[in-house]
Amino acid sequence: MTHAARRWVCVVALVAACTPMARAAVEAVDDAGVTVKLASPATRIVSLAPHATELLYAAGAGDRVVGVLATSDWPPEALSKPKVGDARALDMERILLLAPDLVVTWPFAAPAQVGALTARGVPVFTANPATIDGIARDMERLGALAGTSPVAAARAAEFRTQLAGLSSRYADAKTVRVFYEIWDVPLYTVGGNHLISQALRVCGGENVFASLSLPAPGVSVEAVLAAKPDAIVAGADRAVRPAWLDDWKRWPTLPAVARGNLFTVDANLLHRSGPRFVDGVDALCAALAQARSASR
Repeated sequence: MTHAARRWVCVVALVAACTPMARAAVEAVDDAGVTVKLASPATRIVSLAPHATELLYAAGAGDRVVGVLATSDWPPEALSKPKVGDARALDMERILLLAPDLVVTWPFAAPAQVGALTARGVPVFTANPATIDGIARDMERLGALAGTSPVAAARAAEFRTQLAGLSSRYADAKTVRVFYEIWDVPLYTVGGNHLISQALRVCGGENVFASLSLPAPGVSVEAVLAAKPDAIVAGADRAVRPAWLDDWKRWPTLPAVARGNLFTVDANLLHRSGPRFVDGVDALCAALAQARSASR
């Protein structure tokens, strides 16, 4: 190659190195079965659910989040993000002013307003995993859409490893029949397909209302007494024991009461299908292990 030719190659290489490369298109299938396609990785993301915010941060996309619901309180960095509404209604004007190139939501966040965003051409990803492993998959999918796949893959692998460890530890544990109480008046529990019911199975537990198909069905006190749970577990904010949990002591012959198996777990972990769910499973397993000890 002549000196002139070599100089020309160097010039071409320098120009190529200094020219911004086109960012590759990305896509992922969300939990509603919709394929979300972006011309390039998202850089301005609005989250419309607390668990979605946690998933985005876990996926390495926290710095791309430009707006969250008022109830997004984890991780702490999310508290400083602009608020775009609450569980009752979205601030559509503010969302549009933020010019998101991706919105992450779930089926219970103002569906009509979310539909209006979709109609305007705003890409929407629905994060509503049907299984515990689906939480890890959502991390990976959001990582793909944000261009942060290496971080998302590592966090998803960590989640799966922790879950597998718990499954192995309690695989042969004696079954504990559990009534999981969400609220007292009206009395709510979880159905058999709920992630919390899946968590109970990981821990060697059995939801006494597993036959119910609704995610959060209402039940009667009489139905709980007839089910005779070995343990009652209440989900409460920051695992602060609610006064209503001790109301069950009015029935001292109920197995859960007779054995002192009234427990509280952190609803912020188990009631959100985010990366901390596996920590909630760990705490739930510990409670059921204590219940087994009490029944010996």
